Amino acid sequence: MSQPTAQKTAQKTAQKTARRGGAVWALVITSVAGFMAALDNLVVTTALPSIREDLGGALDDLEWTVSAYTLTFAVLLMFGAALGDRFGRRRLFLAGLTIFTGASAAAAMAPGIDSLIAARAVQGVGAAVMMPLTLTLLTAAVPEARRGMAFGIWGAVNGLAVASGPLIGGSLTEHVSWHWIFWLNVPLGLALLPLARLRLAESHGTGAPLDVPGTLLASGGLFGIVYGLVRGPADGWSSSLVLTGLFAGAALLVGFVIHGSRAKNPMLPMRLFRSRAFSGINGASLLMFLGMFGSIFLLSQYMQGVLGYSPTEAGLRMLPWTGMPMLVAPIAGILSDRMGGRPVVAAGLFFQAAGLAYMASVVTAHASYGAQLPGLISSGIGMGLYFAPAANLVMSAVRPREQGIASGTNNALREVGGALGIAVMSSIFSAQGGYESAQSFVDGLRPALVTGAAVVALGGLAALLIPGRRRGARVVTEGEPASAPVTVGS
Repeated sequence: MSQPTAQKTAQKTAQKTARRGGAVWALVITSVAGFMAALDNLVVTTALPSIREDLGGALDDLEWTVSAYTLTFAVLLMFGAALGDRFGRRRLFLAGLTIFTGASAAAAMAPGIDSLIAARAVQGVGAAVMMPLTLTLLTAAVPEARRGMAFGIWGAVNGLAVASGPLIGGSLTEHVSWHWIFWLNVPLGLALLPLARLRLAESHGTGAPLDVPGTLLASGGLFGIVYGLVRGPADGWSSSLVLTGLFAGAALLVGFVIHGSRAKNPMLPMRLFRSRAFSGINGASLLMFLGMFGSIFLLSQYMQGVLGYSPTEAGLRMLPWTGMPMLVAPIAGILSDRMGGRPVVAAGLFFQAAGLAYMASVVTAHASYGAQLPGLISSGIGMGLYFAPAANLVMSAVRPREQGIASGTNNALREVGGALGIAVMSSIFSAQGGYESAQSFVDGLRPALVTGAAVVALGGLAALLIPGRRRGARVVTEGEPASAPVTVGS
């Protein structure tokens, strides 16, 4: 089928399905799916001590229970977006949702730490196919004038997942079993599958060939670097396996960049990064998640292992940080519609950095919750200001036909940031402290938080590189006819 014929068929299918669905159903379905994927980033954090007690494992095993998900999520996101563009976004969304739901059941039934890590990796595969398509499906269903509000609601629901992740994980672990943090996804997934089939409109992207070499280069490169960072503290930084992982991973990523610059239909066209808007928001997203995820990974253990809170108590005490996006993200979406996304995102990252820096200054072996509260609130405001405008900036920085690639790229870099953040900050923690005593844990935690604050502040500077809002501005990309105006910085 020729490309024009395929596009006409897709448009007719979209119009037919839109009559059955519409913007409201698209918002509900994509928000709940995004909630599930975002929830599993953090739901494990407050359950880590119980998982370690039940299944065994050292610090690097605990890292992999989180990183196995974020890493496969990250390295396959762009490939998942490309699959959706080529074979149908709704069709691949359903496939990803099915894989994610099945892997969640497998994680819940895992008999050992290795099988849990394997199930988490498969979960990441499903999320990688499902998650980038949520934004493209939502963008296609919502009129342009209302997208800021829609992205704000979508961001708030993702914020709810971030907020409830530690709390849900802690409550289920303490009162039922840590297995139920994964069983929770199963009924949600089973409910969404028929709704998505009936209520979402099918759409396609450019129909370009799949970039298998690019996927292999990105996947191998990221795995090598994260493997080296995770194993470095345990095996030694001069270990042959660690050095091989780091250097081979870096070489493969360089190859990925070269491939993206020269290939005819690359998974990630490097020409997109010529846009300051696209480069700025993606750099900010990478650094934001690097600092945030690494901090939450360690702070959730600090609250339980050092301060003696139960899993539920630790989750509740994290709410001023993780729960704030529920309140702030919708407001941030409205502000981004009125004044542009750049100042809102930059302010959010600086709030987050200030909160982490404050936390680093007050953590002790006997710190009171009141002493920590200002840092948690500042971090929460920052996270809420970041989410919705970031999504809007990403989708408005490229042409409509490239939004699948843009969504996949941004989500991939966020997850890469999360995986790297856990690996880097755990390495700093291990080099300066450990689990031997409360004071030893604090000695490792403090420099890790300082590093997180510095990284997020760099993200704020990256956000300031995004051009300000200009009416009618376009992002010019080679080889593409101008199909629609693209507002930069909105």
